[in-house]
Amino acid sequence: MTRAGLIRAAVFFGLLLVMPFAIGPQWVMNLLIFTIMYAGLASSWNLVGGYAGYPSLGHAAFFGVGAYSVALIFRDSVGDGYAPFFVLPLIGIGAALLSVPIGWIAMRTRADVFAIVTITLLFVAQSLAYNLRDLTGGAQGMGVAVPPFPIETYTWPFYYAMLVLLAVAMGISFYFRRSKIGLSLSAVRADEDKAHGVGVHVGAVKVLAFAVSVGVVAMIGGVWAFYIGFIYPAFAVDPLITIGMVLMTFLGGRATLWGPVIGAFILVPAQQFFAYQFGASQFYLLAYAAIFLIIMLVLPRGILPTIAGRLSRWRLRRLGDVPIPDVATESDSEALAGQAADSEGKAR
Repeated sequence: MTRAGLIRAAVFFGLLLVMPFAIGPQWVMNLLIFTIMYAGLASSWNLVGGYAGYPSLGHAAFFGVGAYSVALIFRDSVGDGYAPFFVLPLIGIGAALLSVPIGWIAMRTRADVFAIVTITLLFVAQSLAYNLRDLTGGAQGMGVAVPPFPIETYTWPFYYAMLVLLAVAMGISFYFRRSKIGLSLSAVRADEDKAHGVGVHVGAVKVLAFAVSVGVVAMIGGVWAFYIGFIYPAFAVDPLITIGMVLMTFLGGRATLWGPVIGAFILVPAQQFFAYQFGASQFYLLAYAAIFLIIMLVLPRGILPTIAGRLSRWRLRRLGDVPIPDVATESDSEALAGQAADSEGKAR
C-alpha cells in the first residue's frame, strides 16, 4: 500500500462518487452503471482466472443465481426500494456456499478441462432457468417490483450499489495480492504440483478463491435484476456475460488490481459506441472484436503488464548496468521494476 496507490484509488472512486451530480442525460448514467457492473464482474473473475490461473467460463451461472434470487424475493413488493440492497450480502454468501461443492469437483481438473466443466455448468443453469417455469417463469421471464425512487434520481441507488460492489471486488483483489492467499494462488498458477509439494493447501485455496469470486458475481447479478426490472434466462444466464469478464480481464492484465477495471472502461463504452454507429447491422461486433484484437497484438499480456514491463526495461537501458531480457514475461515485470529501483539507488 503506497501513497501513489492510495491517491490513485481516492481520485478514481472520488470522481465516480460525484459523477451522478455532473451527468444529465439518462443514457450516460445507464452506460456508467453497466461499465461499473462489468468492472466489478471482471475484478471478481480475476480472483480465479487471474490469480489462480483457472479460466472459469461458468460465472454467468452465479450471476443468474443472484438475479433470480432478487426476483423471487421481491417479485411483489420492495418496500421503500432499498430492501434488495440489504439482502445482497445474504445472496452472496448463499451463492458462495452453493459453489463450494461445485468448485471442489470442478477444480479437480485443470486448464482446458476446467474451462469445459465450468461452461457446462453455465448451460445446465440456463436449461434449469428455462425449464423450472414455476420458479423462474421460464422463457416468459419474471419481473421485480418497481421501487418508488424519484424519477430525477431513479438510477442513483443502482449506480452506487454497483460502485460499492466494485470497491468490494477490488478490495478483495488487493487483499489477495498482499496476503498468504494471494501468494498461494500465485504458486498454484506458476506450478500447481510444486505448490503442493512445498505445503500449499492447493485444494482449499482454489475453492476459497472460486467461492469468493462467484459470491461477488451473484451480488452484482442481484443489482442488475433489480435495475432491469424484468429478467429472462437468455439474459440472466448469458454466456456473453462470462465472455465479457474474460475479455476485459485479459485486455487490462490478469492478476493485476487495476487491469480488469481498465479493460471494462475501454470495452463497454466501445461496444456501446459501435452498437450505436452500426445499429442492427451487427457490424458493431466486428468493430468491437477488431479493437480488442489490435490492442492484444500490440499489448499481448494485457495493458498494465505490458506497459510495466516496457517501462522497466526502458529504465534499465537508461541505467545501463543490469542485463535486460529480450522479452519480459508477466511474472518478471515486478522483478524488472525492482532491479531498476536498485540500480537507481546504486547510481545515486
